Amino acid sequence: MTIAIQNPIKFLDLAGQDAPIRDQLRSAANRIIDQGNYILGSDVQDFESAFADYCGTTHAVGVASGLAALELILRAYDVGPGDEVIVPAHTFVGTAAPVAIVGATPVCADVKGDDYTLDPSKLEDALSDKTKAIIVVHLYGRTADMDAILAFARSHNLKVIEDAAQAHGATYKGRRTGSLADAAGFSCYPTKNLGASGDAGVVTTDDADLAHKIKALRNCGQFEKNQHSLLPCNHRLDTLQAALLNVRLTMLDSWLKGRQQVAAWYAKSLADSSVTLPLEDEEDQVSAWHLYVIRSEHRDALKDYLARLGIGTAIHYPNPVHLQPYFSTLGYQTGDFPVAEAHCSSILSLPMHPNLTREQVEIIGDAIKQFDRQVG
Repeated sequence: MTIAIQNPIKFLDLAGQDAPIRDQLRSAANRIIDQGNYILGSDVQDFESAFADYCGTTHAVGVASGLAALELILRAYDVGPGDEVIVPAHTFVGTAAPVAIVGATPVCADVKGDDYTLDPSKLEDALSDKTKAIIVVHLYGRTADMDAILAFARSHNLKVIEDAAQAHGATYKGRRTGSLADAAGFSCYPTKNLGASGDAGVVTTDDADLAHKIKALRNCGQFEKNQHSLLPCNHRLDTLQAALLNVRLTMLDSWLKGRQQVAAWYAKSLADSSVTLPLEDEEDQVSAWHLYVIRSEHRDALKDYLARLGIGTAIHYPNPVHLQPYFSTLGYQTGDFPVAEAHCSSILSLPMHPNLTREQVEIIGDAIKQFDRQVG
């Protein structure tokens, strides 16, 4: 029996997610317009304070994007030409890009087969006397193996930076992302679990000196007005975006619970299918479920099949960092990081947002199992 879907199932539904707080968002936007204070207004400080409290850190610094957050952390740690930074081979290119932007060299390490995050056992292979830091990515919302990574880093006097762009609210042994290493960079791109209505990002840390330096770097290198002591970067968080983030932050835990429920429905619906499911939550690791990523030997055919039924999907990410054209000068070849490459050829992101219904998830599960029967 062929599945018939009356209404397409969206991969993402930002408008639906915002519907209960639409009046609050409009009120916040109108207030900023009435004030006319668009850059580093009081709403930025309000958001920084609230987000630091949420993450369990002493400091948060609002910046222009997630990429800017990582760039400014690296600059504040004086990472630059001649230095190397270890990054996972499987991640968005925005993890490695800031390393290149500051003039350092990204050095890839392979990822784990079960949860896509940096494999601590591969760090030694990437280490050199030029290594200054490790950027660890909590990919798809699940935290990396922080105890092992931190132990390795501390034994080699390396800084550890969280790329928490996909992990707002995820926890590792009871602590939230953003508080698990020396510093963290979050993206608040609209599609993230905590998204702005444009580009935005934030740095979290317990290091007061680092936070102070990043506040100057983001604002044209000024500790004092018109005294440009550091590289004059322009990576400020707009007041309007901060005001909208303040509203959405009040909803984040509710949205996380919704995502966790959707993930549980998927696990049940797809339990007897052919696809490989993401790891389920454990007491010590609770995912933010930014994405629900499966693996299939017939990924491209499955993606096309679901699209014909009206089910939206995506691939995060089809090309590993070491095989991106921009990084070809690093000298990596196909086969250098086999786990990451295998993931990139088989992963498929299913619809994931708090407004998905159980019925929709079961329809998606039935569609995948019907595809299984067709491919034999």
